[in-house]
Amino acid sequence: MNITSLKIMVVIGARPNYMKTAPLIHALNAASRNDPSSPSIEIELIHTGQHYEDLLSKFLIEELSFPPVDINLKVGSASHGQQTGLILQRFEPVLHASNPDVVVVAGDVNSTLACAMVAAKNYLRLPDGRLRRPRIAHIEAGLRSFDKTMPEEINRRLTDTLADDLFIHSPEARENLLREGALEENILNVGNLMIDTLDRLLPLARNSDIFNRLALMPSSDAGSPRPYALVTLHRPSNVDDPEMLQKILRGIARISPDIEVIFPVHPRVREAIPAVLKNLGGSGLEPLAPIHAVEPLEYLSFIALMDKAEIVLTDSGGVQEETTALGVPCLTIRENTERPITVEMGTNTLVGTDEERIVAAGRRALTGGRKKGLRPPLWDGRAGERAARLLVERTLEARK
Repeated sequence: MNITSLKIMVVIGARPNYMKTAPLIHALNAASRNDPSSPSIEIELIHTGQHYEDLLSKFLIEELSFPPVDINLKVGSASHGQQTGLILQRFEPVLHASNPDVVVVAGDVNSTLACAMVAAKNYLRLPDGRLRRPRIAHIEAGLRSFDKTMPEEINRRLTDTLADDLFIHSPEARENLLREGALEENILNVGNLMIDTLDRLLPLARNSDIFNRLALMPSSDAGSPRPYALVTLHRPSNVDDPEMLQKILRGIARISPDIEVIFPVHPRVREAIPAVLKNLGGSGLEPLAPIHAVEPLEYLSFIALMDKAEIVLTDSGGVQEETTALGVPCLTIRENTERPITVEMGTNTLVGTDEERIVAAGRRALTGGRKKGLRPPLWDGRAGERAARLLVERTLEARK
């Protein structure tokens, strides 16, 4: 059967999904343009609206050279059940109207699982009249924290049971999937697509004016910003409980009175931060001055800051990977990680959420105890190309 065209639907739900899918989209478009023997590829981009900050989305689309969104489901914020239910309800008619060959989902947010569920439960009609279920491809498959209290862990486990193509970026992901019953031939080690994005945009990021905007550049040395630590927090378990958030911020504030702490405030904690900082100030603790809370940053500015930071403190999975790729020491404020390769090979250290452990680890890192690591295999900036080639090959084979 001579198949002349493929339709690939890519789902975006949260901001990191942009970084994880952009390399695949660019590679698919390049393959379609440059290889006359390949089928034409139509990409349809669906945004669920799970993350909907206009400023951040606008910057991401511009910086990543991302194609315009075709359909926005506009689900917005809600409880896990409500948000997942809305995505199920709104995505199903879109899937039928589009009739894609494959649905690509990324990461572990509610949108990832909900759209995979819809694709798994619906049959679409091929041009020749046959009915078939669209294939499901999961970018970043096989990651496990083994902590079922994390909503993301539930999402990623269930998505992997539904996916036909399991794109992984580390050896332990393969082991996790095999242990859970996945077929070896469906597990595809293509490397880390998010690092493709990081590598492509890092030269632009290094021209960012963020250091001047944050007054980090001393007038006497225009080539090097003064030392600072970078903080990101967004995990519900860390930021939704005021006592936990205060404890974490107190630990961060105590790390050093001699280093500035830059803290781009995630929308999730924007409302909580003023009250927490006020409470901390009222507690008599001295070092509030090093915490410099700023508005959320566009991607290029953020990776520019990450690249030059003395240390990064985070609860983000993606930041654990990006700091490993950059060789920047990372202290992860969680009790577990679904990315153990960043600890085993990279620059990441799990420090938990205990205030004293955060302080001890931070001071150790700032006084010469910085962890040096290596980039894992296939985190080489070519993951998108490998993923695109395999996605097309496997989708074509399934269509025969």
